Amino acid sequence: MKNRKIILSEREIPEKWYNIVADMPNKPLPPLHPATKEPIGPEALGPLFPEELIKQEVSTEKYIDIPDEVRNIYSIWRPTPLYRAYGLEKALDTPAKIYYKYEGTSPSGSHKPNTAVAQAYYNKKEGIKRITTETGAGQWGSALAFACNHFDMECEVYMVKLSYLHKPYRKIMMNTWGAKVFPSPSNATEAGRKILAQDPDTTGSLGIAISEAVERAATNDDTKYALGSVLNHVKLHQTIIGQEAVAQMAKAGDMPDIVIAPFGGGSNFAGLAFPFLRLNFEEGRNIRCIASEPTSCPKLTRGVFRYDYGDTVGMTPLLPMYTLGHNFVPAPIHAGGLRYHGAGVIVSQLLRDKLIEAVAHDNLEVFEAGITFARAEGIIPAPEATHGIATAIDEANKCKEEGVSKTILINLCGHGNFDMKAYEDYFAGNIVKHELTSEEINASLAQLDTPTID
Repeated sequence: MKNRKIILSEREIPEKWYNIVADMPNKPLPPLHPATKEPIGPEALGPLFPEELIKQEVSTEKYIDIPDEVRNIYSIWRPTPLYRAYGLEKALDTPAKIYYKYEGTSPSGSHKPNTAVAQAYYNKKEGIKRITTETGAGQWGSALAFACNHFDMECEVYMVKLSYLHKPYRKIMMNTWGAKVFPSPSNATEAGRKILAQDPDTTGSLGIAISEAVERAATNDDTKYALGSVLNHVKLHQTIIGQEAVAQMAKAGDMPDIVIAPFGGGSNFAGLAFPFLRLNFEEGRNIRCIASEPTSCPKLTRGVFRYDYGDTVGMTPLLPMYTLGHNFVPAPIHAGGLRYHGAGVIVSQLLRDKLIEAVAHDNLEVFEAGITFARAEGIIPAPEATHGIATAIDEANKCKEEGVSKTILINLCGHGNFDMKAYEDYFAGNIVKHELTSEEINASLAQLDTPTID
């Protein structure tokens, strides 16, 4: 019988997170104050985040200890399995070897609890009573609701309205863990009311939901804000994925030539790819790391690198990122977790330095890839995960055309068990190919008055 799963024991859960900033040849540019446009220090983040997370956000230490209490909670689902995708290889008739790291075994069904547990832990340690956040597809909101419930904290989630309507069971999941969930934009915040006044029928966006959650945290002393992607400390926590995968690939007697993960704000991609990029930096390896995004929201492949706000209203610091403009409202695609206008600072710098790659796939292409995977491997992937699968299929097909065998590793970041509406729409023919026009992108970017970067 073929050895399909590569498993680690609980004793092998990594004891430290990996901070790629320590190895980057060009460090990220500093954030700017939204009003003065001058560089800001970590003290400016105090109203939103607990002190320990702020230290992690600006740290240049290569490794940061994972608290024992966090590792203990991780052990509920970690280490996650690494699979050899024999079924997919056969379906594609490719000489490539395909592996996937499966993060859908967590309580909320995705990679998101890796940082949710850590963020809730540090907030609890500093006496915070409530955490607010946004969520796109519901994966992050579910993860934070799970984490806050564990630490007996209140959780308030602003869920992008499109996903709120399409994924009622994600909302129920959050409610079950004790979270309050609002469709965003909502009437609960000034930011939400302003957006609704401008466009009462808006389907929402992650940028809008972030504005609402940030406003709630900034105006309540006992409340902090948690972000599920984009920021440095979030990517740091997710590197537990790639560290496990490095050990598992070694156990398999193999090492990837290509590492692929979906891309929304960066945590999914960073979690798997950064520890393999460490091997490039330290050992001179040439592992290609590819971020896979939707053509409906192509900030890496068609955006510009400049300072921009992390939210729509402009409450966050200005960050140096690849962006489509903070006013950009993505098309209502089903991959809600990828509907974000900007890319995380670290990933943006790595892409600018050509240390990673980025590709984009359209709506139809990714669902075709997801169904191919489900029929070959049995797991129905989340719509976000199908983007990475589509890239992997492209690379495997290239191997077939060129007659070469390469090893491909995918981050299967979550299952699609709560995404049946998306698959229903695909089978009914209601999902169409969608790609932004240059005119649409240029119109959004033309609204930016934020500092440019040479």
